[in-house]
Parts: sequence; C-alpha cells; structure tokens
Amino acid sequence: MKATAFEFRFRFLIHAVIFVLGFTAPWNRLIPLDPAGPNAHVWGTLAAHLAMLKPGMIGIATAFNLLIAVAALCALASASLRTWASAYLGASTVQSASMHGDAVVAAGPYRYFRNPLYAGIFIHALALALLMSPSGAIFSIVAIGFFEIRLILGEEAFLTAKLGEPYLAYCARVPRLFPALTPRVPASPTQPHWLLAFLSESYMWGALIVFATVSYRYNATLIMQGILIALGVSLVIRAFLPKR
Repeated sequence: MKATAFEFRFRFLIHAVIFVLGFTAPWNRLIPLDPAGPNAHVWGTLAAHLAMLKPGMIGIATAFNLLIAVAALCALASASLRTWASAYLGASTVQSASMHGDAVVAAGPYRYFRNPLYAGIFIHALALALLMSPSGAIFSIVAIGFFEIRLILGEEAFLTAKLGEPYLAYCARVPRLFPALTPRVPASPTQPHWLLAFLSESYMWGALIVFATVSYRYNATLIMQGILIALGVSLVIRAFLPKR
C-alpha cells in the first residue's frame, strides 16, 4: 500500500498526470459518462441542481457564485496550509526528490497533525474538481486521495526506520490527517522561513488569485487557463529557489 521511492521521486509529475486525466476525461471517448455542453462541468451541473432545489429563491447566478466561493475557500485553505508547513519544514525539503529524516519537526502545523502538505494537496484537488466533468472530478478526488495515502505510508515507514522511537512517540500523540484542535506536542525550536515558503507555494497562491479574480466571468475554461499560467510562473520561480 505504501508508495515506492520511484513514486515519491516523481510525485509532482504523478499529481499532474492525475489532474490532466481529470480535466480531459479521455474515457468519455469510449464510454460517454458526462453530459455535453459548455456548462457540463461540476460547477455548472451543481449550480443547476442547486437552483432547481429552491426555485425563485436561489437563482442560477447565485448558485454559480456560491460554488466558486467554496472553491476559492478551498484554494485559500490549501495555499495557507502548505505555506505554513513549508515555512517550518523547509522549502528545499518540500521540493526534494528524496525523503528526509534528520529529526522530528514538531513546529507550526506539525504540532496539530502529521501531514499538512498532503492534506493541502487534497483540498486543492477539491477546488480544481469544480472545473472538471463529473466523471473527471470523481476520478481526480479518488486518485489523489489514494496516492496521498500511499505517500504518507511510504514516508511513515521511512521515518520510523530512520528516527525510531522519537518518531513513534510523535505519531502516538499527533493525528495523521485530521488536525487536533490544540497542539499535541511542545513546540520545537525550528524557525519558519516565510519568504521561501511563499515562493515555493507560488502555484497555490496563483491558483487562489485566479479563482478570486476571474470567476466573475463564469468561464471555467478561462479559469483553467489562468491556473496553467500560475503553474508556469511557479515553475520559473522554483528554478531559482535554493536547493538546500
């Protein structure tokens, strides 16, 4: 069930492939599962159903706005969570192709739960799913969730072997995926590096800006194009970030 070293090394590419498949839904060419039309994505489908639930009370435009607001909140939560985690773990460690296990990091979000970075990716997937076809959205959410669990189990096995009892004691007190309401362990002396963290997570913040500024056009394709631009800009930024 745990991810291999190959999967961890190419985890960003695997995430990208999952999202591309979710947006393109190539299986529809063989077995049509989704409706056709410019608003056949989850955003339009859910908006239509929401408007029909309360005719005259919730207009279609209001339904569209409510759903995109939820997506923007998910984008904000994922960007904030990953930036908070990156600030304490270190941007170079977050982007590294190899697992690291020099010490237990019990600072920032890691005092509340053990996997804020992976939780942030899953929350981001929920935001992107709104722009996909229904079958693509279901595929992406399930595939991302399954892959995150594999990555988590792979890292846990690595850290247990590398750190031993201190890590097991940390795991016994700090939840894996659902954050505790209060810190479960004392804060370690790790100091956050906020600027590098923001730059490292520039894609997440770019996606949030796109959701917040372009959605008034009610055009899912335009939002997707903006997100692709945010991805391209983030890749350029990451190329100049220190590797260690």
